[in-house]
Amino acid sequence: MDELKQVFLQESNEQLDALEALLLELEARPEDETTLNGIFRAAHTIKGAAGMVECAAVESFAHVVENVLDRLRNHEIAVSTELAALMLACTDQLRLLVADEAGVADLATEEIQARTAQLLARLGEFGPGGQVAASPKVVDPGVQRMPGRHAGHNCWHISVRFGADVLRQGMDPENFLRFLETVGNIRHIETLADGMPAAAAMDPELCYLGFEIALESAADKQAIEDVFAFVRDECRLAILPPDSKVGDYLELIDSLPEDSLRLGEILVQVGALTADELAEGLRAQAAPASAGSAPEGTPIGEILVARQVVQPELVAAAVAKQTQVSEKKAHDAKLIRVPADKLDHLINLVGELVIAGAATSLLAHTRRDGELIESSSLLTRLVEEIRDASLQLRTVQIGETFNRFQRLVRDACKDLGKDVELVISGGETELDKSIVEKIGDPLMHLVRNSLDHGIESPAVREAAGKSPRGTLSLNAYHDAGNIVIEVADDGAGLNRERILAKAIERGLVDPDVHLSDREVYDLIFAPGLSTAEQVTNLSGRGVGMDVVRRNLQALRGTINVDSHPGQGTRLTLRLPLTLAIIDGFLVVSANRSYVIPLDAVVECIERPVTEHDRNYFNLRGQVLPAVCLRESFKLPGERPTRESVVVVQYAGQRAGIVVDRLAGELQAVIKPLGAIFRHLQGIGGSTILGSGEVALILDVSALIKISGQAEQRLLARPEQRSA
Repeated sequence: MDELKQVFLQESNEQLDALEALLLELEARPEDETTLNGIFRAAHTIKGAAGMVECAAVESFAHVVENVLDRLRNHEIAVSTELAALMLACTDQLRLLVADEAGVADLATEEIQARTAQLLARLGEFGPGGQVAASPKVVDPGVQRMPGRHAGHNCWHISVRFGADVLRQGMDPENFLRFLETVGNIRHIETLADGMPAAAAMDPELCYLGFEIALESAADKQAIEDVFAFVRDECRLAILPPDSKVGDYLELIDSLPEDSLRLGEILVQVGALTADELAEGLRAQAAPASAGSAPEGTPIGEILVARQVVQPELVAAAVAKQTQVSEKKAHDAKLIRVPADKLDHLINLVGELVIAGAATSLLAHTRRDGELIESSSLLTRLVEEIRDASLQLRTVQIGETFNRFQRLVRDACKDLGKDVELVISGGETELDKSIVEKIGDPLMHLVRNSLDHGIESPAVREAAGKSPRGTLSLNAYHDAGNIVIEVADDGAGLNRERILAKAIERGLVDPDVHLSDREVYDLIFAPGLSTAEQVTNLSGRGVGMDVVRRNLQALRGTINVDSHPGQGTRLTLRLPLTLAIIDGFLVVSANRSYVIPLDAVVECIERPVTEHDRNYFNLRGQVLPAVCLRESFKLPGERPTRESVVVVQYAGQRAGIVVDRLAGELQAVIKPLGAIFRHLQGIGGSTILGSGEVALILDVSALIKISGQAEQRLLARPEQRSA
């Protein structure tokens, strides 16, 4: 049971994510039948799974939610903002109940029960006799009668599949059929035993039967449905009106469970075809070809259409349902659930394999053994393939993280009285799962800031000549071995003067210092900078932003701000694709080894002796800043007469890293540095070389920032440029 419950907890969270996404879609498209059916199926799946693992609290609450959703699906109540908000609140409550079953809920059991009672009371307002009824659907007079030899022209078609436990609950299906005769005449009834197991596997306490009924009655649909009121939650019931349109059967086909069924079985299940009609069609298909009969091998769908017992649209819908089920089963068969800790262990082992492979390669070259060198080269290539394949196992698309903000934006807009559209692009971009898990909170903070303090209210936007509806964009893409995530809004932008004034007031900068726009905007990440007490466009922009930057730096990432007054703000997050293993370029300075991420390396050149004393160099007419590792890290010893420059690029900026010599490419297993090195600039981690030596991994973004700071300050001072 424990293993089954773990599967339930995992799959229920997936169903709740899907339920929330569909509810947000429903609010935008309330008439979408596919969305309505998807919402109902998700709630029904959660309820059924909870009952299977005996999670009574989840099952009972989901049961009430499902009842309301069923009325919504049957158009007995209307979609409204109030109902959508209630359903989202119920989704949150189901998530909380599932977390309580797992023992990880944030609230005490008493609080959870109190919230459940409050929501049940609100759900009761949408029950039978509630005040939120929809206008009845107008039936199109241009209907098409479903042909059938047993059903009359004025017959309702009732399709009922009783649940397996109805007998155990003291209910007899035969009694419901007798009671049905009190509201009309049963013109035809067909018992379906397709769910009947072999005799040895039968349980006399379980019900395996279903019925297709043609009922002649002047009663309305509600009166017929009331016959099955006591068993409504334990059966699958479909009631189609007399002379029903093809569309009713199409909806019924679409709502069928995703079971592997043949075309004829699908049509029989929805009542578009009787078993006798199907049997006759199958006999015609199997009969030897003769004059006037169907050619050998004719699909059963074509035969049924030719015999005028079913419409072509229904056959096409049944074929589409078959294809959908087959594709889903094929897709599911390709997937396997693997615990994350097993993947982490695999990545660690691959890392050790990389180090061992590097040691073998070093030994082969040291001994100058040609055969051993060839074998080690093959081993290195295979290890690289294993590394790439292993890391790919742990990559996920960032779109799932982005989609979670749909709910946040909706709720925030309701609370703030704003109208904001969330635009998501690049959701298919992949990165390491460990990074995805850690950037959720920083992204949440940035999105909230944009909604609360960035985008103006509709009245303010209209007064400024903007559309009353604001736009918040989330975008992701790959760039030079990194993933770039952009959070952009078209709000008021940052107020440069106010940020600078507040920073001077707090003593964060000297009043006489000249700062560029980028340096001023970077002040919002300074600890303690906050203008929350002032009602301005900047209000709150600094609160918690230092935590955001610190979390990103822990992931070897960066964040940059670009803002234009009145036009909006764009925050750009740049993160590595993985925190495990990278391709690196090994360099040496003062007999110490350093690794530069290979994705950041553009080219390598030799540095003339005449440029040794300069902090810049000339690259084919382009002047670039240079960072000398000896000077930056205060390494001992004299500089060699010949030095090399590794040209690197990060976020569109280039610089040169001056080293003593180049040592070639390698695979680097990233080992985090201890807390004692937390404030060390220019170092992003460490790795172990094949010789057992520890090499430091350079933080290219920090080195480029260091090299550019002096130049940016110079550009910000006009008097120095003219001097």
